[in-house]
Amino acid sequence: MRYGFTTGSCAAAAAKAAAYMLLTGREKTKITIETPKGIPYTAQILRICRKEREVSCAVEKDGGDDPDITTGALICAKVSFPEETGEEALTRVVIDGGFGVGRVTKPGLDQPVGNAAINHVPREMIEREVLQVCQVLDYCGSLSVEISVPEGEHLAERTFNPRLGIVGGISILGTSGVVEPMSTQAILDTIRVELRQQRALGREDVVISPGNYGLDFLKNTYDYDLDKSVKCSNFIGLTIDMAVEEGFKRLLLAGHIGKLIKVAGGIMNTHSREGDCRMELLTAFAVKCGVAAVDAAKLLSCVTTEEAVRILDECGRRQEVMDYAMERILFYLEKRAQGKLAIECIMYANDFGALAKSKEAEEWFTLLAQGAEQQI
Repeated sequence: MRYGFTTGSCAAAAAKAAAYMLLTGREKTKITIETPKGIPYTAQILRICRKEREVSCAVEKDGGDDPDITTGALICAKVSFPEETGEEALTRVVIDGGFGVGRVTKPGLDQPVGNAAINHVPREMIEREVLQVCQVLDYCGSLSVEISVPEGEHLAERTFNPRLGIVGGISILGTSGVVEPMSTQAILDTIRVELRQQRALGREDVVISPGNYGLDFLKNTYDYDLDKSVKCSNFIGLTIDMAVEEGFKRLLLAGHIGKLIKVAGGIMNTHSREGDCRMELLTAFAVKCGVAAVDAAKLLSCVTTEEAVRILDECGRRQEVMDYAMERILFYLEKRAQGKLAIECIMYANDFGALAKSKEAEEWFTLLAQGAEQQI
């Protein structure tokens, strides 16, 4: 595998090179840093710009064997001497974001509201590399470092940043310094961030849904504010675990029958490669509810859950089977929460709308509306 390096590593490399050139007056076309994972990164320095009291350098982001939307983007660092403050000389590195680096506008993220969206690990990397140059060159003053990304504002439109309240550009990220494949952990980290944001805003209730269609259903049916919801992808069980850990009191899961029927069988990761027994479960529930063998056989041969719902509707047993499926869904959701979280659920189909709801699911939206009125 050919390693790629994060925007954080690129920023640290660009800052180190710019600091070296500013303090020595000599040009440097390559620079090496040590990533948190212990893998050295030698970066090619591009677009060197010198002015009287500052030097700017750029590094091109290389995604390695796992490119992402930032691959090929220029990550720039401008290092300058700060204005005189009259304070005693201390070696200090002041880091901020410039054009194309997002700014935090909502609480619950890695950085406080108002800060540039440069996460703490990249900040530590930048500071460490710049201080290393200062120490080698016996420089005892302060330096200002501004990270910018010329294409950042455009790239950010294809990220989670607008939803997370990071405006104006991308985030400078990286916990290991190297690009890891888009993994389960990367998705779970995003879910965790969204949950923490909701808690930081003082919310004890959270709405989750596997995908955009579920969120659209809530918006269209209940006029629910999507900014108060969290997309959990296939990781329903792990999202419940995180909601408990973050201190939520109540959780509402809303999703399409194609995903949620798996939960009725105790499957908490609904990705098809983890398990796909949708028709088997629907058929078993139908038999339990007295559906005739001929119709049960039709269910078992269905390709989509929407088709299966239509068969149940035609034989007059749709609501009975859906209610029993919801009973099983709630059993497994509550088992996962272990009494630490009150859980409600709504299951829907594209052609039929809401199929089944837990007893207090409707009350959920009434209470939220009342809470919103009290805050006005």
